Amino acid sequence: MCGIIGIVGKSEVASALYDGLTVLQHRGQDAAGIATVDGARLRLHKARGLVRDVFQRDDMLKLRGRAGIGHCRYPTAGSDDVGESQPFYVNSPYGIALAHNGNLVNAEAISNELFEGDRRHINTDSDSEVLLNVLAHELQIQERMALSPDHLFKAVAGVHERSRGGYAVVALVLGYGILAFRDPHGIRPLVLGERETADGKEYAVASESVALDILGFRRLRDVEPGEAVLLGFDGSLHSRRCAEGYTHTPCIFEYVYLARPDSMIEDVSVYKARLRMGERLAAKIQRLKPDHGIDAIIPIPDTARTAASSLASELGIPMREGFVKNRYIGRTFIMPGQSERVKSVRRKLNAIDLEFRNKTVLLVDDSIVRGTTSKQIIQMAREAGARKVYFASAAPPVRYPNVYGIDMPAAAELIAHNRSEEEISALLGADWLVYQDLDDLIASVSEGNEALQKFDTSCFSGEYVTGVQADYLRELEFARSDEAKNLRRAS
Repeated sequence: MCGIIGIVGKSEVASALYDGLTVLQHRGQDAAGIATVDGARLRLHKARGLVRDVFQRDDMLKLRGRAGIGHCRYPTAGSDDVGESQPFYVNSPYGIALAHNGNLVNAEAISNELFEGDRRHINTDSDSEVLLNVLAHELQIQERMALSPDHLFKAVAGVHERSRGGYAVVALVLGYGILAFRDPHGIRPLVLGERETADGKEYAVASESVALDILGFRRLRDVEPGEAVLLGFDGSLHSRRCAEGYTHTPCIFEYVYLARPDSMIEDVSVYKARLRMGERLAAKIQRLKPDHGIDAIIPIPDTARTAASSLASELGIPMREGFVKNRYIGRTFIMPGQSERVKSVRRKLNAIDLEFRNKTVLLVDDSIVRGTTSKQIIQMAREAGARKVYFASAAPPVRYPNVYGIDMPAAAELIAHNRSEEEISALLGADWLVYQDLDDLIASVSEGNEALQKFDTSCFSGEYVTGVQADYLRELEFARSDEAKNLRRAS
């Protein structure tokens, strides 16, 4: 789960990349980096921390150039060491800097191939470095002193042939431009935009359209699954489909939680998709519990607010702001370690007692992953005087890990893994628990674009569109456990 952006402009781009990263910050708060092309030199600065903390005035002054890429990171592969922050750079061939959002499920096999067959050394545990070296190798074998767009697209086709997983990539290729591409299934998002200036047209790509909006770029379209676009340093734009025959399956969790509500993904408004999630959840509540006796709908800030508003409207019940959020605390979902997440909930949210006292309340959240936040919040509602506490999730039970770029916990740490909804309700301490049905979630999103028929729903269904080896899931189970993460941080 990361944010990426790339711009080829007619003037200096570092400040625009910085601004773009600030609105993609919700996708990764662990590290940030920017690489620009300054003539024949590549300028790079990256470090751990929020965008606002990583880049100081002197750092920005050094990032000269009219083309560049940026990245904000939350690690889903490798460690959270500063050496694995992005963009990565390799000097041969041509000089390439690469940033990536997603995860490869065959990174280890490719890494071995790169060492044994291509004589390339991977120096970190990051699959982004693997992707960079695959791209570098595929460009190397073009054996051209001067690459055409055809050669660059052929190299991307080679990347797709070797790589399995969900990935969206921006790569600066010195002397040529920014090469941006998505995996053949289109799991991770990437949008393309343009901006007219007095000196000519500028192009940008980003994880979410909101980054284009705030920079004044017009959203042209999503980069297609398996497609690559070349934003040439000469102001040209080229594109080509570099992989065929795959089912288009964008990640549905982007609409549930990851993306900002003011973004458009696959021509679907994230905001409207969440409104429809609330409407469909309201219909289910009316079917299952017509005599619910709910006095107030209370959203868990902030992602759930949109779905809660339409749910309340459909049920004809007032929505109340029962929790006030401290905006200076990060998303608990991406907090490192269980103890840190538990403490963070109480630091992040404070209940307004008057909205709970002697009431039957329905708390609405976007999803329930570990259950850490939900359990704490239900307890807070009781302490505030609620008579009964019902809980609704706008998404189905999260029962399986995500392998395409979302750092979901090990399966054993997911509260819904191998448990019934009644068991989950008891563990959370709720008086009643209701989940969105998967079919209703899919319908909520696809209603915005009827061309979308399939999605990556793996965290709900356990169906992985690329296929995964059982060994990979077992290794992931260990690597993502809090115990393993704490050991890595201590080493």
